[in-house]
Amino acid sequence: MIISRTPFRVSFLGGGTDLPSFWQEEEGAVLSTAIDKYMHITVNDRFDESFRLSYSKTEICKSVDEIEHKIIRTVLKTYEARAREKTGGRGLEILSMADIPSGTGLGSSSSFTVSLLHALKGHLGLFQSAEDLAREASRIEIEDLREPIGKQDQYAAAYGGLRYIRFLPSGEVSAEPVICSHDTKQALEAHMLVLYTGVTRSASGVLAEQKSNTDKKRETLRTMRDLAFRMKQSLEAGDSIRRSGELLHEGWNLKKTLASGISAGQIDDWYDRAMAAGAYGGKILGAGGGGFLMVLCPPDKQAGVCAELSELKPVKMKFDPFGSRIVFVG
Repeated sequence: MIISRTPFRVSFLGGGTDLPSFWQEEEGAVLSTAIDKYMHITVNDRFDESFRLSYSKTEICKSVDEIEHKIIRTVLKTYEARAREKTGGRGLEILSMADIPSGTGLGSSSSFTVSLLHALKGHLGLFQSAEDLAREASRIEIEDLREPIGKQDQYAAAYGGLRYIRFLPSGEVSAEPVICSHDTKQALEAHMLVLYTGVTRSASGVLAEQKSNTDKKRETLRTMRDLAFRMKQSLEAGDSIRRSGELLHEGWNLKKTLASGISAGQIDDWYDRAMAAGAYGGKILGAGGGGFLMVLCPPDKQAGVCAELSELKPVKMKFDPFGSRIVFVG
């Protein structure tokens, strides 16, 4: 048995420039951090030749082609022969557990893919670097499954930490750590207030529209990319977290123009009330439309923001310096 643990992420700025429709023409960039909320995947040999899969539902299948879960099916099509060779023809049991529901803007789908690859390939004795995991997860989701998503989530999950991730027209990705002081990183973490809206949604529709709008929104996306770099510079210079909040506010106002469904009247109301209660700036995490509202807010004002938005659930999140890891082998 082997268990992998892979972090979810909070993306601050630059989302949308990691879509192929943007970075294939010019460099994209995002600034994000891994957090202490995780996807766990357990892989174990099965007694018989079937596959037992447990996620939000349970599947027991005699062949890979019968598997409904498209990510598991796609991954196992690549590695089934090697797995059966290792086990003498037996199948596998794969169990997933997540700290946060899917569809909430924390990159759960990509964390699942990275974690599955890490656990399965570890079970097969295949060493994987963070780059290997991120690249293969990106290929599976974007090329094989044709999801209308970008590459930031796979790299954030595989590498972990607070990073400035660049997407080059060559297809290469550079996941650079943000070189800021321990005090600055602690201050950013302390200022980050995350509130659950109770709304889950699929990102595919919003992202598909955003992808189709890339050419006419290219100048907006350039500005959003540049805001990610400016936040990196601000953190590395040790500026007040207020400055990062102001950049987030500017980025959120731009993001709302990329596609319908990113924001709505209720989301705008929550955001405006948070700002009036003392937040510096923020955004809806992920593609938008629901999930988590994240704001940067002075610690002494956070109780007031929570009181003002009492219909939302605060969820404490800390930064995680590590990416996907194998946490148990037995």
